[in-house]
Amino acid sequence: MAQPPKHTDSLKRLRKVEGQIQGIQRMLATQRYCIDVLQQITAARRALDEVSLQIMRGHINSCVSSAIRSGDGAEKVEELMRAIHRFVK
Repeated sequence: MAQPPKHTDSLKRLRKVEGQIQGIQRMLATQRYCIDVLQQITAARRALDEVSLQIMRGHINSCVSSAIRSGDGAEKVEELMRAIHRFVK
């Protein structure tokens, strides 16, 4: 069975996003220019998307590929497709 992915890099990235969110809160509290705030929100969303893709890649390379090799892939592929659908909406 495939090894579950380690999330060390994802955790590091999430801490960075957490700092971005705190920065956005400070920007709002100090009445920063709206466009500057929106740019920071966009950057944080993109960073979260990257973490999501990284986690999804790990899931495909471990859980999904293992299920396919063992002949039980249909359920895992369907689960993955539902997750992708939620991600892109």
